[in-house]
Amino acid sequence: MLLAPIPDNEHSCLETRRGLAMLDTTAEQHFEHITRLAKRVFSVPICVVNLIDSDCEWFKSVQGLGVGETRRDISFCAHAVHHQGIFVVADTLKDPRFADNPLVLTGPHIRFYAGYPLTMLNGMRVGTLCLIDDQPRTFSEEDHIALADLGKIVTEALLAIQHNTLDALTGISNRRGFELLANKAIANSDRLGVDTSLIFFDLDYFKTINDTYGHQEGDSALKNFASLLIDSFRGSDVIARFAGDEFVVLFSHVDKASVSKVLQRFQQQVDQHNLRSGKPYQLAFSQGVVHRQAQQSLNLYDYLEKVDKAMFVDKAAHHQVR
Repeated sequence: MLLAPIPDNEHSCLETRRGLAMLDTTAEQHFEHITRLAKRVFSVPICVVNLIDSDCEWFKSVQGLGVGETRRDISFCAHAVHHQGIFVVADTLKDPRFADNPLVLTGPHIRFYAGYPLTMLNGMRVGTLCLIDDQPRTFSEEDHIALADLGKIVTEALLAIQHNTLDALTGISNRRGFELLANKAIANSDRLGVDTSLIFFDLDYFKTINDTYGHQEGDSALKNFASLLIDSFRGSDVIARFAGDEFVVLFSHVDKASVSKVLQRFQQQVDQHNLRSGKPYQLAFSQGVVHRQAQQSLNLYDYLEKVDKAMFVDKAAHHQVR
């Protein structure tokens, strides 16, 4: 069995997918119409809209299967997202990449697969609209066109969600996206009995960068800072551009000592970036950190208010020193 490759831009892909994983009920009901239609049009027993995560694929709408996810390493769709066009396996038993795949040898006994990659505006392929059959079959040019038409409808719906929940400049979650993901993360942490930590970052001297070097350079500083956050923090952390030059990160399953180590490592990453960037300015930031115990009566709004105040204390100390 050939395992699906991991792309070089995996961090950016995961950040884009994470912002879409918050699909609300209305969006998922919309996809239900598409998967039911595709199942009927192509006469297949299984049709799925899914999103690929770091170690699994999540089924956002599924017809013909009784599960909501499967492992990424054995997923057909994890292969499909590496193709610009529709990815077709006419007969899995004749394809050495999949002949001994557990999804072929055991339920659902996949013999045919066709997946349309769902591609966002930043070029990230986040999942697929896929067809599955337990019998081998051919896939005509007309079939390609029909699946692409349905796939484009799903993509347009995802793009609308992306527009509402992802920051257009940096590609990470915006404030609305952060609030949706953070509330889910906090509820899950309370359920599991684990603490969380919230970090608030504010870029120092961002107005000076804009005024001195222009807004294009200011945009570059924001994008570089977001990229450093993505590279430095875990895939499970909620990362967002909260507003303007403000960024937030929500941790789960960590203690205070671990947060301190991560912040030290992040500062080292920023220092290394400044050394090699060749920019006439350096990225610098102030930060605030607040810890929340599991099931503590501290909602997200109050959590953000406390960490914002902590950041301003740090910023005031920075200005006194400088």
